[in-house]
Formats: sequence, C-alpha cells, structure tokens
Amino acid sequence: MAQTSYGSISQRTAAWAATEMLEHAEPILVLSKFGQSKPVPKNKADTVKFRRPIPFTISTAPLVEGATPSSQQMQYEDVTVQLQQYGAVTEITDKVDDLAEDPVLKDASMLSGEQAAETIEMITWGAIKAGTNVFYDTKAHTTRATVDSKITLDRLRAVVRTLRANRGKPVTSMLASSPGYATKAIEGGYIAFAHTDVEADIRGLAGFTPVASYGSRVPLCPEELGSVENVRFILTPLLNPFQAAGAAVGSTGMIADNATNIDVYPVVVIAKEAYGVIPLKGREAITPTVLNPGVPSKSDPLGQVGFVGWKTYFAAKILNENWLARLEVGATAL
Repeated sequence: MAQTSYGSISQRTAAWAATEMLEHAEPILVLSKFGQSKPVPKNKADTVKFRRPIPFTISTAPLVEGATPSSQQMQYEDVTVQLQQYGAVTEITDKVDDLAEDPVLKDASMLSGEQAAETIEMITWGAIKAGTNVFYDTKAHTTRATVDSKITLDRLRAVVRTLRANRGKPVTSMLASSPGYATKAIEGGYIAFAHTDVEADIRGLAGFTPVASYGSRVPLCPEELGSVENVRFILTPLLNPFQAAGAAVGSTGMIADNATNIDVYPVVVIAKEAYGVIPLKGREAITPTVLNPGVPSKSDPLGQVGFVGWKTYFAAKILNENWLARLEVGATAL
C-alpha cells in the first residue's frame, strides 16, 4: 500500500511561516443534479428499481350514447440497476503528522472529498454517454470515425426534434445544492452536457445567449455556459472526449491530441427523467474515515500509521434511451 511518508512531502524553506496551500478545484457535481434520484436506505438491497408509468394510448373512438367505455388499467415498467461500492484510502505516517508543516490530514480529507465527488461524476458520465440514440456532426456521417467538424445549430435542432417526437419532456426540476435530497423548480428546457473544449463552438452558434445576458432567468449552476433556443449548455472539464476516435486531422482545424485523428466530443442532450442516479448527497450517502496516527492498536502497536478514506455505494443508469441523445462532434483547435 502506498504511504504518504515524511520524505515524500516537500518542506518549505521559509522558516515556520504561514504558507499558502495549493489551490484545489471544488468538486464538480452537475450530472447528479439532473437525473431522477432514488436514495436507498441502509440494509434494504443492493438493487435499485426505478419505476415509471406507461402512457395511455390515445383514445380516438367516439363514445356510444348510454354505454360506459371499457376501463383502462394502469401499467408500470421497471428499470433495475445494481449498486456498486467505491472508495479509496490514504495512508499517513506519524512522522508526517508530527513534523510536516503542511496540515496533511486536513488536506487529505479535502482531497478525498473531491475524489469521491469526481468519481461519482465520472461514473454518471460513463453511463449517460453510452446511450444508443446517437447523432453525428453532419447528416451524412454515420460513424464516430467519420466525425470531422464542430457542432452546428441544424444538428442540435435535429436532436431536439427527435427528443420531442419521442415525448421527451423539458427538464423542469433539479436536485438542490444541499446535503439533502430536495429538488427545486427550474425554467423548462433540454439540458446539454459537454466538455469545456467545445465552449468556443457553442458560443459561435446562431442565437447563443450567454448566462450574463439571462436577465431574470436564473442559471442552473455555476457551470452553465448559456443557451441556444430551448437547450441550456452545462460544461465541465471532467466530461472527457473519445480521444483520437474521429477522422484524420488533415485540414479540419479540430483538436487532435495525437495529431493524427481528431478527438470526438460527446454532447449529451437530455429530457426529463432520462437517467437515474443514487446521488452523492445526504449524511449516509458517503462514509468518510479518518484515523489519526498515534493511536496504538493490535496491528500497529506504536501508532505509527493513520488513514484518511471514504466509501460510497452508487449507481447511474439510462432510464429511457429515447429521452436522451448523444451528438458527437469535433472541437475547433484555437
């Protein structure tokens, strides 16, 4: 097991003065806010069941005078997903705790919290970007390997048209930014998630409205970039692309990390209740562990080792493939 020993932490040469800690990014939890959340109580099961009613068929037959129509029954369908456990441990020696001027335990706790949040975000991203409802950068392209251009308004409209045709409703609520499971109402619209690399191309879309010009409209979260027609864009650097998965870079002008094939960026557009999550919120959702060095035990008689760790159960799953679409595009190299 990798240890954080005294020799692996660099001491500042400035004598015992207060020092400025390295800046850490705050956990970016945006995807979990827009999925259908279903917290699971302890000691219940490892399988979560998302249950939704099946819509009634349209009734076009006229009623017969004096005759009661045949009754219709409620029907439901279930989408199940099995919870998985995730976690990590940082080992810290007593020498670090006693001699290092950095607040190692405090920093390890902070970084563990960020690690837990980003782990949940990436698991959710992996689930929703794996949907089967896929669009590409142009109408003529039918595979990821042929993608060679940036996002366009026409392709975005094609995605929204399909979501609407499949009865995908605009998102009208989201999980509140609080420790509990409360939701809050938002202005209806479709939500698009993407990597920050596509920001310039989104800003270049006709009719783009930045958050700064929203007026009375309230941004969904700090990561919201703006909107185009009825689609609101949320960008974070965690939503990684498919690297070197597109067409040959040639003169496309698109980002290509390996200078051979362009990187393909998924822009996932969702309707209401398109996917479900067990959210990383609430007192029991994540279990932190902090064991200070200096506490003797049978396995560590001198109390030379301490631990900072976390564990959680989590699951994310697409609930309706027709209410979520993935638009695969390139990103302009600036």
